[in-house]
Amino acid sequence: MMPYKYFMPTRVECGKGISEKTGELVKELGVARVLIVTDKGVRAANLLEGIEKSLFAANLDYEIYDEVEPNPSAETIHRGVDYLKQHKSDAVLAVGGGSSIDTAKGIAAMATNPGHILNYEGVGKIKIPPLPIIAIPTTAGTGSETTNSTVVTNKETSFKLGVLSPLLFPTLAILDPTLTLHLPQEITAATGMDALTHAIEAYTSKAANPVSQAYAMQAIKMIGENLTKAYFVGTDIESREKMLVASMLAGVAFSQSRLGNVHAISHTFGGVFNIPHGVANAALLPFVMKFNLRACADQYKDIAIALGKDVSRLSTSQAAEKAIETVIEMNQAMNIPLNIKELGVSLDYLPKLVEDSMRSGNVNINPRLTKPKDIQLIIENAYYGQLEEFSEKREAIPLPNVLSHI
Repeated sequence: MMPYKYFMPTRVECGKGISEKTGELVKELGVARVLIVTDKGVRAANLLEGIEKSLFAANLDYEIYDEVEPNPSAETIHRGVDYLKQHKSDAVLAVGGGSSIDTAKGIAAMATNPGHILNYEGVGKIKIPPLPIIAIPTTAGTGSETTNSTVVTNKETSFKLGVLSPLLFPTLAILDPTLTLHLPQEITAATGMDALTHAIEAYTSKAANPVSQAYAMQAIKMIGENLTKAYFVGTDIESREKMLVASMLAGVAFSQSRLGNVHAISHTFGGVFNIPHGVANAALLPFVMKFNLRACADQYKDIAIALGKDVSRLSTSQAAEKAIETVIEMNQAMNIPLNIKELGVSLDYLPKLVEDSMRSGNVNINPRLTKPKDIQLIIENAYYGQLEEFSEKREAIPLPNVLSHI
């Protein structure tokens, strides 16, 4: 086990209708003017109505910045900073999915730190505490409401970069399942499998520890019990609430142990093809699990059990395979593509996809040692939907010298 520390300072408030108390909860933080960061879809769905009323009742001024897009860009963040300074806001309130929360984190950080957010890629470069960040997720989800990171797209290079700092943990997270009741099925599926990917990668990471694994395992169990129920019966408030909690737990888990190859690769799909993060993770997950199988069969057996499978009569390797089969079954049940070609991935970009994936810090803590040729083969298998054994002897297709420095 690697040395580890546990730090998660976010206060979490959870309950049906709790978002209608946003005003009084934010008031306790000692702020006066709030910038709501969201997207036009959330605003059009009237999900802000109760939150706005509560802010008004608490005598808090607020403005709304609704320019968030999927895979948010650095430009969107810096426009938000300008908007915040124009209105003299002293806290940032994210309402939406992971893109809104990531954007809010970026705005809060760059409101107090100098320069451009693209210069803060990596760990620990943010030195000045951001403005208070309040996160109200409307999907379950990214878990960004309890993580120490934000992901930003560099439009010029089509690269999604990570900014990590303990200062990026939100001050307050408000989990209200009523805000997720009317999510479309496809978003319920994609965000739910995103949460499952977070939990599985956190559980199997080389940097995993007893604390992160406890959070991750509980998240896996809750997702296995509630995701398809939330998908097929969207108005089931209990399954919606449990999915929100599971997403939050998975966020706590990976904020302590990082992730793995799924995220290393899926971020490139978002940067190059603008594919939504959750569905990219869902489609990639079985193929990365197959690659990692030899390195973490015991953990995959645990995951199969947590997902409700009886593996008592199976060998460890058979039980581990059952975990992969279960992920595929979940994708099939929720109409998630079983290959990445259907998502719009093109192998014409393979050299860039491999190079950008290898830039990710998640590769180094993936449970199985990963080289550029391995990333290439994972992408190729996922493209063709071939869940093959990964062999060290399998020849990689030659790539341009762009990879020679890795």
